[in-house]
Amino acid sequence: MISGTREKTYIAGDLTVEDWENQKRILTVGGSPDSWADAFDNFFLQRLQLRYFRPIEFIQKNGDWRGEGFSMVSLQCALIEFLAATRNGMKYRHLKRGEVLSQFEYTKSGTVFCQFLQEEMPFKEWFDENSAADFYSSVRCALLHEARTKSGWRIWRTGAPAVDTARKIVFCDFLQEAIGAYVDEYGRRLLHDTTLQSAFIRKFDDLAT
Repeated sequence: MISGTREKTYIAGDLTVEDWENQKRILTVGGSPDSWADAFDNFFLQRLQLRYFRPIEFIQKNGDWRGEGFSMVSLQCALIEFLAATRNGMKYRHLKRGEVLSQFEYTKSGTVFCQFLQEEMPFKEWFDENSAADFYSSVRCALLHEARTKSGWRIWRTGAPAVDTARKIVFCDFLQEAIGAYVDEYGRRLLHDTTLQSAFIRKFDDLAT
């Protein structure tokens, strides 16, 4: 039973915790692909569209190429961590002294973030262990903690590949296309991949707490 206040908390557009609980009742790991397609579209994709994709698209359309790439990549890095955590059905937890992690919890974002870049297409085409760690510390952490990049990394709007680790350039328009391609493929895999399905339920249960 969920509290009256929490059940009305929005987690994907107009959809609430209560809507997720109702959706979960018809979701079965290994069950109907149609039900999983609905969950992907209504909860996962809608959440991404409204909270990340549309704001990034607004910046792309209204920017004048004078620095908006920093805002875009900050959003993209936050999104990459969410995608990584959703893939594994994990939730972030800040540990206090004496506490220990439970199963499917993480406290070191770098591990989750870097593994995702090395293991998932199309990102693994550009990253190995060293370059993923450099990108995490010099782009992701530098942007989110200091509003800058470090170690010679630059952000440009257009160009390819999405992340040129040799020249240390992030081409943020192409990176957005790469993220979109991953999300599309994830949606297709989710229909039949029972590991992803179990992880999806864990993640949205956490979002609904």
